[in-house]
Amino acid sequence: MNENRKVRVRFAPSPTGGLHLGGVRTALFNYLFAKKNGGDFILRVEDTDQTRFVEGAEDYIHDCLKWCGIHPDESPLKEGEFGPYRQSERKASYRAYAEKLVSEGKAYYAFDLPEELEAAREQSPNFTYGHSTRMKMKNSLSLPEAEVQALLEKGTPHVIRIKIPADETIQFTDMIRGVVTFETNLVDDKVLLKADNMPTYHLAVVVDDYLMKISHIFRGEEWLPSAPVHILLWEYLGWKQEMPQWVHLPLILKPDGPGKLSKRDGDRLGFPVFAMNWHDPKSGETTMGFREMGFLPESFVNMLALLGWNDGTDQEIFSLEELTEKFSLERINNSGAKFDFEKAKWFNHEWIQKLSISVLSEHIHPILTRQHVDTETKYLESVVALVRDRLTFLTDFWDHASFFFKKPEEYDLDAILKRWNDEKTTFFTNITESLDAFEPWHSEELESFYKLAIQASGMKMGELMLPLRIMLVGGKFGPHVFDIVATLGKAETIARIRKGLDVISATSS
Repeated sequence: MNENRKVRVRFAPSPTGGLHLGGVRTALFNYLFAKKNGGDFILRVEDTDQTRFVEGAEDYIHDCLKWCGIHPDESPLKEGEFGPYRQSERKASYRAYAEKLVSEGKAYYAFDLPEELEAAREQSPNFTYGHSTRMKMKNSLSLPEAEVQALLEKGTPHVIRIKIPADETIQFTDMIRGVVTFETNLVDDKVLLKADNMPTYHLAVVVDDYLMKISHIFRGEEWLPSAPVHILLWEYLGWKQEMPQWVHLPLILKPDGPGKLSKRDGDRLGFPVFAMNWHDPKSGETTMGFREMGFLPESFVNMLALLGWNDGTDQEIFSLEELTEKFSLERINNSGAKFDFEKAKWFNHEWIQKLSISVLSEHIHPILTRQHVDTETKYLESVVALVRDRLTFLTDFWDHASFFFKKPEEYDLDAILKRWNDEKTTFFTNITESLDAFEPWHSEELESFYKLAIQASGMKMGELMLPLRIMLVGGKFGPHVFDIVATLGKAETIARIRKGLDVISATSS
């Protein structure tokens, strides 16, 4: 391994469905490490398994990374000198490497039919295609050379399998876990090239990492069992000195038990596990993502970074720039991190408070668009400033602030009708006339004016504050009532009080 070469890391997802938060974290850690070390972050789409390919999934991956602020230096959308960046477009190069391994006795042709493999599994439930079984199967190691040649010349469907040596130990150093060892007798002869000439993940990932000059491989610890096959391929292909350094990241665990967090856990416990909404074109099912639930990208990224990493201090709120500055492999845990949705919500609330009003308003504006509300930026920002401390999700905004953009359609009159009288009707009739001439239209001055009017009426404060709120917003909720009055403006405030009086009159008569 050449430890002095330029840092080049890659995130290599398969376009098969929604992007799990564990995948986004892998992309994030790749990105942070690259940027911290002046390197490049590459997005490579691993679409060699055409049977699992889902239309639209690649665009979805690009959109997720863009939303998170994780921008690749090279990708299918930003070609560099090491392209193409889709494995399906690199198909022609893989067979040559597989054939080279066969010619050197490090791999072999296997002609076994699917039904023959199935029969072997039925006879031996723990069947693996490896050193103890390969000579009983139909391959270029067990068949005479002439028969193998004849099968190849006839175009007989076949795969190419790696030949795993027996009775050896494979050892490598993981930058998080230290020295890791595997016994080759426990490793099967993985397929490298499928019958359709497409490579499997095992061959493609090694060839592409070599050709793209990848320096470090960040991936989830679920890939650890594949490591011995990949290390052997680096050695067999003569590239051992160029092999990247390995970083197997800890799993993100379910919150209520052992095991990796899955979509099923999210469905069961009521939270998303995908970065963004994923619509499955095959099933027609839409699975909610963090973005659509109302998470800010800043909080989502912040939350992910702290699932398995910390900077050694008590700091919990980090921008992407701060994460880049402070990120280090030494601070990544080697054990799994339990996902805590309540903590995720806390991160989101904190970031809603942290962002500037203008930036937060930009995030909230699409919510108004979906409600067919068109408003001026300055007005939206004034409303956001009043309600943001009440928001856990961006999507909470409409529940807390809809009355700023449309008149109440329903009123909680039960709270005031029992104690309503003509005296109160007169008070509110008179107050609208007084408000019409009142200046300046500021919250503090309006509150002082209203309280003086109550004192002059001889009624109690509590009798006249709640009716005002209900006339303005429809119920017993919302920010400080005179902040609402100041924000709605004079004409709208007077119109709502008058409408409220009409509704009360019609209901009580």
